[in-house]
Amino acid sequence: MISPVLANLFLHYAFDVWMSRRHADHPFERYADDAVVHGRSHAAAAALKDDLARRLAECGLELHPTKTRIVYGQDDDRRGSYAETSVTFLGDTFRPRRPKNRPGKYFINVTPAVSQAARKAMRHTVHEWRLHLQVSRTIADLARQYNPVVRGWMQYYGQFYPSALYPRLRHLNRALVRWATRKYKKLEHHPRRADHWLGGVARREPRLFIHWQHGIRPTAR
Repeated sequence: MISPVLANLFLHYAFDVWMSRRHADHPFERYADDAVVHGRSHAAAAALKDDLARRLAECGLELHPTKTRIVYGQDDDRRGSYAETSVTFLGDTFRPRRPKNRPGKYFINVTPAVSQAARKAMRHTVHEWRLHLQVSRTIADLARQYNPVVRGWMQYYGQFYPSALYPRLRHLNRALVRWATRKYKKLEHHPRRADHWLGGVARREPRLFIHWQHGIRPTAR
């Protein structure tokens, strides 16, 4: 088995250097054996794909048969239609979205946001924390332990389209509500009352959890 370091070094010469010399007009990003290459037209992308297949064959490699796709970057200036309009790279899905610019006007642009697979992994991570079983700890203890993880999610996935993260952050709030129903006798079997209690904590200590600082708080009713 080839080590990741050697594999990356091999691809540096087999792909990176070759691309820079032969296709300098096609910017690209690569991480390990995943790469995204930018082209100005479908014809140029198709020609590059064929040339890249030949190059990798010379190196004893081949393009992934299903992951290798030509994706159309639809936006306000490119209104055409194409079968493939999204690509996932390093945990973000790039596809046409409708963000809002500074004057408040919506526009169509290819924008990255947390991918479905990454959202699923976050939900699994919160589930693995088993917050509802940590009844011997205080809510401040939980904040100190898990804030670094949540901060990492928000810093990595929340740069361009943070609202895609909100459902997962609200899921964390629901996990904290469940913890409260197990922690306090008066809240046992009363999730609405626990939600109200957690909302009160968020109102009094809005900076306790990192996602509360960004407005994703339970609401005290």
